[in-house]
Amino acid sequence: MPTLTKLYTMQEAAQHNTPQDCWIVIDGKVYDVGSYLEEHPGGDDVILATTGKDATDEFEDAGHSESARELLETFFIGELDLSATVIPELEISSKKQAGCTQKFKDLTKQNWAIPVAVIGVSVVIGFLYLRKK
Repeated sequence: MPTLTKLYTMQEAAQHNTPQDCWIVIDGKVYDVGSYLEEHPGGDDVILATTGKDATDEFEDAGHSESARELLETFFIGELDLSATVIPELEISSKKQAGCTQKFKDLTKQNWAIPVAVIGVSVVIGFLYLRKK
């Protein structure tokens, strides 16, 4: 039977970034490693540098042993909530594009007579030119 785990956002995990209260995210899982910082063979600064972001690459690059991976699981407190990930730049960009498109449509509706007049004058000049020949 599946077990329910608590979901955390990256912002929530990033708030726990002190030696007394330190969470890290590895492979979409959140770990509370604050009690282990002093025992970490690489020093606490290595772990503290990975708070607030996905530390999977740093963890894998360090070449941790199987026993280190098993020890890590004892600090598991939940999973990363991937549905909470929002990229505000994309939303802002699409809103700007919609605004530009609307402005273009408005200008086209207001100034429709100018292109029609140019075409009309061109047609009249064309007919007059052909009659002279």
